[in-house]
Amino acid sequence: MTTAQASTITATAQPDLPLAVTQLMKGVVYRDAHDRAWRELLQLQAQVRDYVAVMGLTVVIDESEGYAFLRSRPEEEDGSDDRPAPPRLIARRSLSFHVSLLLALLRKKLAEFDAGNSDTRLMLTRDQIVEMVRLFLAPSSNEARLVDQIDSYIAKAVELGFLRQVRGQDALFEVRRILKAFVDGQWLADFDRRLAEYSAQLDGAQLDGHGPADPAGGQLAAAAGHG
Repeated sequence: MTTAQASTITATAQPDLPLAVTQLMKGVVYRDAHDRAWRELLQLQAQVRDYVAVMGLTVVIDESEGYAFLRSRPEEEDGSDDRPAPPRLIARRSLSFHVSLLLALLRKKLAEFDAGNSDTRLMLTRDQIVEMVRLFLAPSSNEARLVDQIDSYIAKAVELGFLRQVRGQDALFEVRRILKAFVDGQWLADFDRRLAEYSAQLDGAQLDGHGPADPAGGQLAAAAGHG
């Protein structure tokens, strides 16, 4: 083996910090989709944490679920030494009530799936998602319009990275497991309260013939896109 070949092998074997950080900045790093970046990230966790901390970020790694993402540090940490907090790089996204409803239903579906299956990938058809959401919407005489509305909620969930459309199968979606990191027990409890209020409004609206007011949705810290 020549010296040049040995140098190439050594350089190739070195952990690649820029690759790990760059993929994180693009969005969620998935073990099944970003194999090399995932391996580099696991090897360089301490260095990555130090690197992104300068930008007011922290990295969340869930090895059991197979994903990692960046999140803004809590504000109390940023201001703990009386220095001004750095600008927020990871935006907080306010969600409409109906998108929040879809995420809550998907999160509960994922919990049911995990309890009864050894597989880690929850797949749902478009029709299954439509029927799941339809139960919580006001009845409509315009079926096509109702389905179009639910399709828009599905599209938003895809944009946020919580649903992934299966390649080559437009009507099949994978529920991404990162949803568990953003929709936790407290979020679900708060949303269940809003859902109960909405259901009461919906029942009253059906009695008096008027539509219910659109309640507030939830708020999620975005994971810098979804890669």
